[in-house]
Amino acid sequence: MRERPEKPEPESLDPVAESILEQLAAAGPGATLSPDQVARAFWKPRARPKDPADGWRRYMNAVNQQARFLARQGRIEILRKGQPVEDPEAPIKGVIRLRLPQG
Repeated sequence: MRERPEKPEPESLDPVAESILEQLAAAGPGATLSPDQVARAFWKPRARPKDPADGWRRYMNAVNQQARFLARQGRIEILRKGQPVEDPEAPIKGVIRLRLPQG
């Protein structure tokens, strides 16, 4: 009897990456979010009563890393001064925004 080839498992995303995509989808077409907005929303349900008010900051590195990962895959765009960043691997200085790809 011949064995069936196994179907590849769908790639599971990091919870932070999933949160980025969910928040952008909820924001609507063309909407942008800042990485700190994403980090705050990700942190809020995980916050404990004794956590500091800026506890969301611990997620900023993860949000930035996952945003770059999603941008490399073409699932989101990273914007700098309103324009998509061409190379998400290159250092990005200044304020950035995230959005779903346009058109």
